[in-house]
Amino acid sequence: MSWRQLNGLASGCFAIYEIGMTQSALFSAARGPLDIAVLVLPHCSILEVASVLDPLRAANRHIGREAFRFRVVTPDGQPAPLTCGIELPASGALSSAGGADLLMVIAGYRLQDVATAPLIRDLRRMAPRFAAIGGVDAATWVLARAGLLSGHRATVHWEDLEDLAHRHPQVEVCPDRYVIDGNRLTAGGAAPAYDLMLHLIRARHGAALARQVAQSFLNTPRPGAQAQIAPGPRGTEPDLDPRVARVLARMESSLDAPARIGILAAEVGLTPRRLETLFRQDLGTTPGAHALSLRLAAARRMLTDTAHPLAEIALRAGFSSPATFSRAFRTHFATSPGRLRRTTTTK
Repeated sequence: MSWRQLNGLASGCFAIYEIGMTQSALFSAARGPLDIAVLVLPHCSILEVASVLDPLRAANRHIGREAFRFRVVTPDGQPAPLTCGIELPASGALSSAGGADLLMVIAGYRLQDVATAPLIRDLRRMAPRFAAIGGVDAATWVLARAGLLSGHRATVHWEDLEDLAHRHPQVEVCPDRYVIDGNRLTAGGAAPAYDLMLHLIRARHGAALARQVAQSFLNTPRPGAQAQIAPGPRGTEPDLDPRVARVLARMESSLDAPARIGILAAEVGLTPRRLETLFRQDLGTTPGAHALSLRLAAARRMLTDTAHPLAEIALRAGFSSPATFSRAFRTHFATSPGRLRRTTTTK
């Protein structure tokens, strides 16, 4: 997705944020423990699970009592296989989560296998039992398919923003890190989920506790309304020259319309040769090679995680034709786009 498309999605969302987020009552000062059921779906990231659970655990430790009660559930109560290769035990099935105040769903890959008809049915049936429902990463797709985000603002991982908006026009898709709209919460990935949990802790128990939790993880939270990808320097990468960081952000936000290296260099006040020198120093590669690897990585994700035609993937990855795309892909990955797609499961 290009920066222009992200801006298009953002236009309405940021205007609403200027007024202020419409938040669930869960984000009011606490009157008692908050009970959270975390529905972990197979093939999600352990980092996303930890980003939801560990801030709550740390908050309980700092406050000296159980301010947050949380438990992991899975669709059938069996351990959930995660992308890192381990299985996460569960305290029960989704059907046992009905007494929770908040249901947080975490999903990642292979949605075609994971978002089954029984799961969608169970989510629809159980939704009224929770004061709020949230989703992390691809869980936004699951909630949208269940009709639980209709009429709400929501976000998803930046790679899926355009597809989600196209397939679920009843959802107002925002490129924000996380979105709170009434009793629906969504986060674009692991780091935004951590930020969302800190926001929840702050809202219920004050800024001092949220700061203590953040300091436990040596991390500074970012606001939900901040875009997942934004042009400009990235202060979280101190080892990069700021000009290299700006060029990287520009490359990442315009994969479908890659700019010439000379234009990128001029935008940061450098000659192409000087930019190449800085890239080699900081990243061990050239600007052109890095830009191509970014576009091919995005194409590979679309091949494995979507059903888009090859011609559309080539266009979205900034290639002039499917043939040009196929040659570059085969050179980089030692396999053809078609063969890779045949050996993987689409989203």
